[in-house]
This record gives sequence, structure tokens and C-alpha cells, in this order.
Amino acid sequence: MKNFYMNLALNEAWKYQFLTYPNPAVGCVILDKNGQILSIKAHEKAGCAHAELNAIAVALKSLKPEFSLPTNANDLHEFILKNHQNLLNRAVAFVTLEPCAHQGKTPPCVKLFTELGFKKVYISIKDENKIASGGVEILRKNGVEVEVGVLESEGRKLLMPFLKWQKGQFKLFKLALSMNGSPFGKIISNEASRTYAHKIRSVLDLLVVGGETIRKDKPILDARLSQGKAPNLCILTRKKLESFDQNLAFFKVPNRQIFTQIPKEAKFIMYEGGENFLKLLKDEMDMFLIFHNSKFRGDKNLNMDLEFNPLHRTFFDEDICGFYTLARS
Repeated sequence: MKNFYMNLALNEAWKYQFLTYPNPAVGCVILDKNGQILSIKAHEKAGCAHAELNAIAVALKSLKPEFSLPTNANDLHEFILKNHQNLLNRAVAFVTLEPCAHQGKTPPCVKLFTELGFKKVYISIKDENKIASGGVEILRKNGVEVEVGVLESEGRKLLMPFLKWQKGQFKLFKLALSMNGSPFGKIISNEASRTYAHKIRSVLDLLVVGGETIRKDKPILDARLSQGKAPNLCILTRKKLESFDQNLAFFKVPNRQIFTQIPKEAKFIMYEGGENFLKLLKDEMDMFLIFHNSKFRGDKNLNMDLEFNPLHRTFFDEDICGFYTLARS
């Protein structure tokens, strides 16, 4: 059963993959002392409550509906420590990443488990970050049972972007296809898929497109569906930036920087384009985000042979969203 509960935590975390940048995507499941699920939550955004704090807050609220919980992560943490009433004594947690042991923008999660009297914490991946690590040792010193390595390979798939952008650049290629594999058409994926893509745009360092896309589609390339910040752009083109029509909408987006070469300081980079862009850049990519809609289209399909390793799949309404790495021989 431990794999079942950890899988719930992993699936919840994947819903927020990339959106927590520069933090990792993390999920947490809380069971009461009788093994009943009280909460399934994730870390949703950098600077906000971690997965463990979110999950514990929801668990306590389910047991004590009259609780009026603060929204600020530090205030919420303090409120729980003062008002938990031992409601989660002997509870069990499943966390995809070792609970943090340091005070950053949010408080250390490991303290919640020790102070609230948790019986056991299952962990998928031990944290390799020297600043945040040490949670396992603290838990054990305080009498909390710990098991590390539950669905470890799945946990590492989830953590891949975080590990990459910690050490250098993480490159993501986003592609939208019809059910039969056609990338052609102005709008392919549904609004839920496009909203998720816009949420990613709002947090990344750089969005990269080709000059052909700019000239042909004249996109705005903002994050309006998520009401987020429009990304800085890099246009890969042999021509000078001045050769493009300066009245195009993407030039008019406020507070946007536009490059023709990728700046070294950019850590999280997303590429958007079609067949030619994919052929040109596929071997450089760390991960692929592919949306498939539920329609067959008469347009021609991608004219290339590619094999991917699937990491995770989910649905955005009727669209399938897949996370992949390139299968390399």
C-alpha cells in the first residue's frame, strides 16, 4: 500500500511541475492513525507553503472545520504548531522529497512532523541540497520512523527539472499535436492545456521561438490565460531583430526583453515551435511537454522518426498532456 499512497503524492506534484520554479515540485499525502486519507496536496508556487505544510493544514481543517487558517506560509506554520491539539498524533505522511530542515522563505517542514507527533514518514527521494537536507536525521532523532526510497525511480523523474536548473540550464520543448500527430493549425490544444502552458511561461527565464513562427503566426507569446508575467523572448533567426515588423503584438508587451542569443544566466528555458524547430533542437532538450487533443486533423503529420521515454501523463479536460525524455541510442 505504501506505493499506492506515494503514487498519489507523485501525481499531485506533477500537476504543478515547472510552476514551482526555482523550487522542486513536491507532493504529500497525510493519513490519520487509522490509515484514512486526510489530505493530498502539493507545493504550488515558490515562496508559498510547501507540500507538507499544505497537506497538514488541509488534514487539520478536515478534522477541525472551525479552524480559521492563515494564508501566509509562516503564519500558517506558527498557527499549526500552537493549535494542532494533537489531532495528528500517530499520523503517517508520504512525501516525494525529504522534508526540508532549514528556514528559507518558508519554515522547515520537518518541525511539523516532530512537533505534531507523526508516527512515520515515507520519502521517495532524499534531498541532495546541502542547505535543505538533514530532515531524515532530525525525524529519527525525534522518534519518527522514516523509510526512504519508496518509488524512488518515479521520484527522480519528478525531480529532474529541479536538479537540472540547480546545476545549469534546463531546456523544455513544448509541442501541441492533434490525435493523429499533426502540429498544424492556429489553435490545437484546448484552453485548459493552453492555460497550463501560460502558467509555465509566467515563471520561466526565457521563451525561445524561431523567426519563422514570428513571421508566419504573429503570436503575442504572453501569459494572459494565467494572468501572469509575460516571458522574456529569444528569437532564433539569421536575420537582425530590426528586420521584423516592429508593429507585431509581441514587441508591444510591457517589461519584456527580447534576445537573439540565449543569455547564460537563463536557467529555465522553454522552446515552442513546430516540425522544423523540433528537428533542429531535439537533441539539446532535457524534456518534452506534448499536448495531444482529441481530434483527427486532415493536415499532414510530423515527418520525422522520434522515440520518447514517457515520464508522466495526465489530462487537461479532453487533452492528454505528456512529459517525455528523448530515447537516445
